[in-house]
Amino acid sequence: HTFSSTCQVLFSFFHAKKRAGYLLDNLLLFLILALRLNLMTLTLGSSFFGIYNVTVLCYIDGGGMTMERDLISKKELLDEKGISYGQLYRWKRKQLIPEEWFIRKSTFTGQETFFPRDLILTRIDKIMNMKDDLSLDELADKLSPLLPEYELRKYDLVKRNIVSGVVLERFASGDSDTIVYAFDRLLYFYVADKLLQAGDMGMDEGDRLLQTLKEHFHKFAGKPCDLIFTRKMGVSSFALMSVPADIYFESGVKIISRLSMTECIEQLKGKLE
Repeated sequence: HTFSSTCQVLFSFFHAKKRAGYLLDNLLLFLILALRLNLMTLTLGSSFFGIYNVTVLCYIDGGGMTMERDLISKKELLDEKGISYGQLYRWKRKQLIPEEWFIRKSTFTGQETFFPRDLILTRIDKIMNMKDDLSLDELADKLSPLLPEYELRKYDLVKRNIVSGVVLERFASGDSDTIVYAFDRLLYFYVADKLLQAGDMGMDEGDRLLQTLKEHFHKFAGKPCDLIFTRKMGVSSFALMSVPADIYFESGVKIISRLSMTECIEQLKGKLE
């Protein structure tokens, strides 16, 4: 069953792209995905919908929901934001813009560089707004997806309004008020609070969210990733996905929320300053 499901996904993706005229490129993609996806299904022993850590593109047939990144070319970006080629690549060298966001693609004019539109436009706006007040090194630290070496007592989390008391009462009731949390634990509470405050998630789902973050977030080792929260027929699921990437869900899946973990880290840093 696992093998046939894998093949169905792969052939679906391959034939769709073949019709679009990308036979040679996608034959290569087909072979790569065959190895990667079959390994994932055999290792995890679950359906694609149940995968918690998505680090490759998933193309699922059946008219399901799509989360495909809208891209912007380098030329469009420079024109829209009024920045130079030199500025853009200086910010890249200073790690203000992640290497993963520079996407090389074949076009009719040759190889061109593209970026995830929403991510790069937001990042350029932040850089432009803060560059007069902070040095580039300070900006890089502020925008970095790496977790800072920061600790805070449980008592101070509520006192400083970092997260609500409801979150700690539900998910950390066994911890004393004097216990000290590292930044990663603060981040997990912050993400749970964010989804609860928005009305997107229930308390029981919060338990599984925290478990997913504890088990898998560290595997990204400082690389940008998004948290995907979905439901199908009342059953919820969480996934952590490398960015930029596209993900296609099977029919009937509803995307409840997509959070940039990098943005959550930035927001939490701001609250802690």
